[in-house]
Amino acid sequence: MPLEVESSLSIEKTTDYIWQIPRTGDMRVCCRIYADSHTIEELLKDYEEKVRTGGFTPALRQLINVATLPGIVKASFGMADIHPGYGFPIGGVGAFNMDEGVISVAGVGFDINCGVRVLKTPLYRKDVEPLKEQLANKLFRNIPCGIGSTGEISLKEREIDELLVEGASYVVKKGYGLEEDILYTEEGGCIKDADPTNVSHRAKERQFRQVGTLGSGNHYLEVQWVEEIYDQEAAGAFGIEKEQVLIAIHCGSRALGHQIGIDYLSTLEAASKKYSIPIRDRELVCAPINSKEGWQYFTAVNCGINCAFANRQAIAHLARLAFAGVTQTRPEQISQLYDVGHNTCKIETHNVDGSVKRLLVHRKGATRAFGPDREEVSQRYRAVGQPLLVGGSMGTASYILRGTQKGMEECFGSAVHGAGRSLSRMQAKKQWRGSEIIKELKEKGIVIRAKSKSGVAEEAPGAYKDVDMVVEIMHRAGVNHKVARLRPLVCIKG
Repeated sequence: MPLEVESSLSIEKTTDYIWQIPRTGDMRVCCRIYADSHTIEELLKDYEEKVRTGGFTPALRQLINVATLPGIVKASFGMADIHPGYGFPIGGVGAFNMDEGVISVAGVGFDINCGVRVLKTPLYRKDVEPLKEQLANKLFRNIPCGIGSTGEISLKEREIDELLVEGASYVVKKGYGLEEDILYTEEGGCIKDADPTNVSHRAKERQFRQVGTLGSGNHYLEVQWVEEIYDQEAAGAFGIEKEQVLIAIHCGSRALGHQIGIDYLSTLEAASKKYSIPIRDRELVCAPINSKEGWQYFTAVNCGINCAFANRQAIAHLARLAFAGVTQTRPEQISQLYDVGHNTCKIETHNVDGSVKRLLVHRKGATRAFGPDREEVSQRYRAVGQPLLVGGSMGTASYILRGTQKGMEECFGSAVHGAGRSLSRMQAKKQWRGSEIIKELKEKGIVIRAKSKSGVAEEAPGAYKDVDMVVEIMHRAGVNHKVARLRPLVCIKG
């Protein structure tokens, strides 16, 4: 039976882990949410009370608003980590046909191609435990982090343009990383249709000294160990085993990506009026994909995607050097598992109602999660599906998942990106002190190094949903599949 919330909204439970808001009014498609009963209760509570979490419209309202946009196909999707964002919910997925569909800043986010890269070390937990403090100090010294941080790579505008086109390959050519890293980076670390002429001088200027910097907020570098293996076949393909030590890097396109978003808000707002696009929320300003304005923004986003790939590539190089220096390993012994982003819009082919269609898929705080046999997946992993790198929060678990065929059929091969916030940053700072969080985590064997105690409070583990629950929902729904569970040893924060 549908759960009635108010005259304009009902939610139907279609399986234990899939809920649906039927298409009504000006909705062009239904909304589909991957959730358990508890998650739905929390989402409905915010909706009924019209709670603006952290200043944002409730996530269910945002999901419905996305369902009204021109050209959207199948459904407006909410992953299990769904929470309010700017226009689109975070954990939101919307795919649009290329003829009638639109492109929106809100569907990408301001940290374009924020994502996770995981490196595999040849060491195990027992080897690294005695070196945690030394390792934390070395990583914190070597990897620039925090608001406005600058890296050792200094570029002029012409060089920035090259980086925005070439992505990770640009910094590999400069000696930052290994050639084989490119094989295990989504899109080969370089997405096509990137046009630097559609990126403002101001955006480029803000990036001149930020390549190879971690930033602040929820970005981090963690040294982790593999606590549990759930899928031996996939783990074998990914080259990971129990107790092995990994390095996870979570960051994006830094100031350049943010400036691209700011620059194009006004462009797409004008386009929404010019093309008479009906929108429920001014945060959803958009342009037709094939319009001049839409294509300009799309090619600028691709520049941001390549910038983020390059940034994580440079950080990975610095992390290898720091880790090797402390543990007496060689940098080339630290190989790359995968790098995947979660704030993107990409042109992809998918089966829709029995026909293969080219679609522009927006994933806002959601990860591409292609299943077996897709040519976009690295050859080594193609038989089992793409690795998915799901971050937790300080003191909790992270996960490695894989894409499935069911996920391809149901939600355009998409996945969660992390635990998802349950409290805003402001709420978290009112509830916790950074120094207390650092002390508590140290008692649990986790070493924290951070530029800002306030930033630590914002990212307190209690400010996030239960990552185990979030991952379990996607696993039981069959759209993502659990491979391994990871625990932190060292966490570096901005």
